[in-house]
Amino acid sequence: MTFVVQHHSVGLTVHETGGMQRAMHALRDGERTWLIDPFHAAEFRDALGELPPLAGVIQLLDRHNRDCVEIAGSLDLPVHRIPTRLPDSGLEVVRVISQRFWNEVALWAPGTRTLVIAEAVGTAPLFALGRPAGIHPMLRLLPPRGALSRYAPDQLLVGHGPALAAGATEALAGAFSTARADLPKLALKLPSVLRG
Repeated sequence: MTFVVQHHSVGLTVHETGGMQRAMHALRDGERTWLIDPFHAAEFRDALGELPPLAGVIQLLDRHNRDCVEIAGSLDLPVHRIPTRLPDSGLEVVRVISQRFWNEVALWAPGTRTLVIAEAVGTAPLFALGRPAGIHPMLRLLPPRGALSRYAPDQLLVGHGPALAAGATEALAGAFSTARADLPKLALKLPSVLRG
C-alpha cells in the first residue's frame, strides 16, 4: 500500500492511495498535536517531527480501532476513545451518530475552522462519487445533517480520502444536498469497488 502525505495549515494528513483510502491526521491544537485515528505508516511517523509535541490519540468511531492503542502505547500517550469532551484543548467534540452499531463523534476546531469527521463524510471515491466530498454509503438515506450541517469549515479532514484545505464549506453542503440524489451513482460504482 502506498500513502500520500498532505501538509496543511492545521497539521498533516496521511491517506492510502488505494482501496477505501483510509486517512489519519495529526491536528495542531495550540502548542500540541493530537493524532486522530492513526494506523501504521512510516510516512506518518516520519512527518510528526515537524509538529508540536503530541498530546494524545483520539479515536472518533467505535469500529475504527485501527492502531490507536498500539501507537499510543509506543509513544506513551493517552487514548481518547469516542470522547465526549477533551478537557484543556481547543477542540469541541460533536456527537455525529449514537446508535447500537454506529457510535461516531467529530471534532470542531473553532480557532482554525477545521472539522474532522471519521466516517459519516469522506472524500474517497466511494463517498464522493465525483464530487469533492460525499456521505458514507450506508448513511445516504438518512445523513447526519443535524449534527454537522451547522458547521462552515475552512478545512475538512476525513477518515477516508484526502483532506480538503479549500472549499470545505461548499463540499460539506454539497455532500448533504446530494446524498440521496447520488444513490444511482453509488449503485453503479459499488460493484467495481467490491471487485477491487
